Amino acid sequence: MALRCALSMLKQDAEGKDCIERIEKRLHALSYHMRSYFWLDFQQLNDIYRYKTEEYSHTAVNKFNVIPDSIPDWIFDFMPTRGGYFIGNVSPARMDFRWFCLGNCIAILSSLATPEQSVAIMDLIEARWDELVGEMPLKIAYPAIEKHEWRIVTGCDPKNTRWSYHNGGSWPAACIKTGRPQIARQAIDLAETRLLKDGWPEYYDGKLGRFIGKQARKYQTWSIAGYLVAKMMLEDPSHLGMIALEEDKQRKPMIKRSSSWNC
Repeated sequence: MALRCALSMLKQDAEGKDCIERIEKRLHALSYHMRSYFWLDFQQLNDIYRYKTEEYSHTAVNKFNVIPDSIPDWIFDFMPTRGGYFIGNVSPARMDFRWFCLGNCIAILSSLATPEQSVAIMDLIEARWDELVGEMPLKIAYPAIEKHEWRIVTGCDPKNTRWSYHNGGSWPAACIKTGRPQIARQAIDLAETRLLKDGWPEYYDGKLGRFIGKQARKYQTWSIAGYLVAKMMLEDPSHLGMIALEEDKQRKPMIKRSSSWNC
């Protein structure tokens, strides 16, 4: 998103053209890397599950030497046959398979995700509505870290309770951009049953988001602003152009429809 915004701001003079060329080169490489190695759907998960290890030549299929035994058990039940998403991280020998809402929504809004991948992300949200939306949209991450790992990462910070927090305005815009405004509308209808009555709290707790956060402040500006942005986007989708970028036709997608689409 930052690189593409920079392209629209740079002047077409000698200095600007040099930066533009560097950005274009970076965008091509970054887009290919993310679309190829960070994308996960049913077929890709099955391929990783069957990976052989210790492949080191340029023909290696398992390019990051991911060990299949490192795949967490929850992902096999979470991944629907139709749908997909960009995972949290790829590193040597292991992958972070967690779902991060903001990253996937920004991937849609910046057109880092191909049109097919964008639709697959929406398919995933619909297929895993209880896990990702619950009773208060929308989960920042799934699943949350818990127990000993949570204690190490957060230092037992009471403001970072497991299964806390929610996202504001990014996901309604992503729904509209993919032509699925009904998903945003359904989620907002759900939120409206609680937000005003609960005093516009900072966040909610629990796997379903049923409880007002343990230390949530009331009448939070970002909670109110997120709601207003979502409502205005749905009422007038032309506002989407303020925060979304259309696909760059010169940078053709490297991969096609989610391979799980025909399952």
